[in-house]
Amino acid sequence: MNIRALLLGLIFVIIWSSAFTSARIIVLYSSPLAALSIRFFISGLIGVLIALALGQSFKLTKSQWRATFVFGLCQNALYLGLNFVAMQSIEASLAAIIASTMPLMVAFAGWLFVSERLSPSGILGLVFGFSGVTLIMWARLNQGIDIFGLVLCIIGALALTVATLTLKDASSGGNIMMIVGLQMLVGSAVLAVFCLLFENIHFSLNSSFVLAFAYTTIFPGLVATVVWFKLVNHIGAVKAATYHFLNPFFGVVIAWLFLRESISYMDGLGVVVITVGIYMVQTSKRKSEQTNSNTME
Repeated sequence: MNIRALLLGLIFVIIWSSAFTSARIIVLYSSPLAALSIRFFISGLIGVLIALALGQSFKLTKSQWRATFVFGLCQNALYLGLNFVAMQSIEASLAAIIASTMPLMVAFAGWLFVSERLSPSGILGLVFGFSGVTLIMWARLNQGIDIFGLVLCIIGALALTVATLTLKDASSGGNIMMIVGLQMLVGSAVLAVFCLLFENIHFSLNSSFVLAFAYTTIFPGLVATVVWFKLVNHIGAVKAATYHFLNPFFGVVIAWLFLRESISYMDGLGVVVITVGIYMVQTSKRKSEQTNSNTME
């Protein structure tokens, strides 16, 4: 088991899952696209300033610039923008569950377009992971959902898949923090356009909104993105994406703790199955690397 990958994955997924709860609080008191655009503008500026303080520059490679714009558009503007709009009508826990289907999309797209392959046990691990997600989602669906919000979340998951597959280009060549900051500014600019075109902008600056906004700006906004870049660079997009299978469990638990959304025994059963799936995918990579090493010898 790759301990470093495991720690990076757990740190990422806990922070990332909490973003659904903080986003749900934010959209209760503000225009979703306007709030998200401002969040990315602040996070982006902080990221660029930190990068400059670390001695990083704006001199990115062509592939890094391409990845920066694709990631800024697909993750920040489309994935998170659509999820923020959707969470006006659906629960944070359901949004987290839908997002966790992304690894299957990444696995298929990785195999189809960038030649990332999994062994049979790795593929079985993905099946286990999706089965765990299905168990949790089944309980959620029985409560009734808003179809429009559901569709927005699914489109967002597809956009996140594209963003994830561009990260290898962004991770090679250094200047990681600069890329993090710039892709957030890209997302902010795109969201600002849609906000001005389609939203009736409003804010309610109470303590709940301010705390949720500040938390989302720093932790899911900056910390989780840096960890995600490092994780994908360390183990690849397909393997890293399997950690999204833990989003349903942590998303449901955090939403239950802070929003009092319901939680059931199916959630516990689902996370056990999900954990088995992640273990199988992670160990399949190690076995594959050992086989390749022995073959070369």
